[in-house]
Amino acid sequence: MAVSPTPQQQDYGNDSATEGSINESEASGTPGGFHSYDWMHVFSLLVASLGLLGNGTVLWLLGFRIRRNPFSVYILNLAGADTLFLCCSFLLSLMRLVTCFFPIIYTVVVYLQCMSYTVGLSLLAAISTERCLSVLFPIWYRCHRPKHLSAVVCAGLWILAGMIEVTEFVTVLYVAPQPFCDNFLIIYFLWFLFLTCVLCLSSLTLLLKVQCSSRRRRPPRLYLLILLTVLVFLLCGLPIGAWGFIYTRLGIELMPVSLPQPLACVNSCMNPFIYFLVGKQGHKGRESLRLILQRALGEEQEVGGGMRDIPHTNTQETSS
Repeated sequence: MAVSPTPQQQDYGNDSATEGSINESEASGTPGGFHSYDWMHVFSLLVASLGLLGNGTVLWLLGFRIRRNPFSVYILNLAGADTLFLCCSFLLSLMRLVTCFFPIIYTVVVYLQCMSYTVGLSLLAAISTERCLSVLFPIWYRCHRPKHLSAVVCAGLWILAGMIEVTEFVTVLYVAPQPFCDNFLIIYFLWFLFLTCVLCLSSLTLLLKVQCSSRRRRPPRLYLLILLTVLVFLLCGLPIGAWGFIYTRLGIELMPVSLPQPLACVNSCMNPFIYFLVGKQGHKGRESLRLILQRALGEEQEVGGGMRDIPHTNTQETSS
């Protein structure tokens, strides 16, 4: 439930979308042909297509080819959220380019995009928090962690985000648009700040742990995977959430209005490549994507005072 521009605040999320596109194109100062705003949508289409391929591969491998552990359940759901976000971004950019709008469809896609962004940020915060707890309280994590915690958390986040978006959709469109729209925006932003703080604090703890363990041996893959994923989100995924409130509520334009959407697509696109990059680290030669992903998502545990990657085969969970 991170803040993401609601349909009424997004520059493309209202009934006058076509007119807004023309005005933005004229504002770019390029006469005729494609304008900078149009090229941003072309870029989003290309990045979304690449991201759908990568996240689709992750979904296939984790869903049908790899035995799941508690961490891979989170990654499976995160890949699902990224896939939904990229699908919505692809459709929105395509409709903007061909100037073909169906208001109700457009609005539904925007709400689905907001929901997927919310779930993605919530999952990242949950992943970082759980790994942080495993570092701070290793005995509890090994002995007392609920068996199906990952699946329950993922299901709860999807249900909660879906209920919020459905409530906002019905309330804003059919009850009292403006007052409730402002209230929802404030709620989103407060939740966005909370999740961002949790994400940064837990990631900082993991970073300190990685630095300590790297003095003895190579840092665990799982920690590197989390830190890289969080770093990419802070650079590319965070702007669209912050922009949704700062630009529409405060009227401050920190970046071009066409930039947050492509950056968010890059964030969702990069995650699968991070998984495979971390899994491939230290291994040469050709390997199957299944083996690389399985190595990247292996459960890290402390053994004999050190850290090593071992597959977690005792605990299985199903995705939400």
